[in-house]
Amino acid sequence: MTGNMKAGPESSGVTGATKLPAESLRITALTPAQAAKVLASAYRRRIEEDQVRQVAEEAGLLRADGTFSLIDYVAYLAREVAGGRTD
Repeated sequence: MTGNMKAGPESSGVTGATKLPAESLRITALTPAQAAKVLASAYRRRIEEDQVRQVAEEAGLLRADGTFSLIDYVAYLAREVAGGRTD
């Protein structure tokens, strides 16, 4: 990287990839909006809050306070991609 070029969500052109302070995030208790921002930043793709909420609800991950564990979320997606196999 040279000069004043920046790497990261703020330079990626990804909508919704707002940088969040690390201390405000707990990967075990994210809201769908926070998770959408994290995932959009990581994958450099548009990921909407409603998409994340739908998957979290389908997986039964949403708690009463509206949060869920990103670890459980990703594990659910991995199981879906693997066709439900856990081996």
